[in-house]
Amino acid sequence: MSQAPRTPADVLKEARAKDSREKRGKVLAVVDKMAASGEPITFAAVAEAAGVSKWLVYAEGVREQIDDARRKQAGAQRRQAKAGATASAASLATDLELARVEIRKLREERDRLKSAMRRKLGDELDQTANADLVARINELVEQNRLVSEELAEFRQSAKQQARRIAELEDDLAASRTAHRDLMRELNRSAS
Repeated sequence: MSQAPRTPADVLKEARAKDSREKRGKVLAVVDKMAASGEPITFAAVAEAAGVSKWLVYAEGVREQIDDARRKQAGAQRRQAKAGATASAASLATDLELARVEIRKLREERDRLKSAMRRKLGDELDQTANADLVARINELVEQNRLVSEELAEFRQSAKQQARRIAELEDDLAASRTAHRDLMRELNRSAS
């Protein structure tokens, strides 16, 4: 017996099923890779690493696998934390002493830099006449005003862009819904 010829709807349905299987396989491979490397597993990180949309990682069958991997990872982290909590007192004392030495060095460096900066500013002030200072302050005040205006414009522009992005995301979501509905209708009518 020969098979009935495939309709365009059948071809589309098979292509979508194949694409779905491939994307789901890619997501699960990324989850396995993240678990093996110890990289934190989150739905957003999995979607980004797999190059798929976020809704796919929440889809039935995929979400459960990610949740399971996250539980396993959290359990492993708890076990590691318990194991790490048993660090010896000598190890902790050594770490504390190293931290204290580092803090002491950083404070000494900070004090040296502060002193050098004070000397340098003092020298500059001694060399600069009051009139030059007033002119420079006025110049800086004007620059500050201009930068503040530009910042306000950029913020306004950013707000407008954010609103536009939200509108476009809404349009995209509506288009996707309409596309899904259309595909369902086409599949029903093809059946």
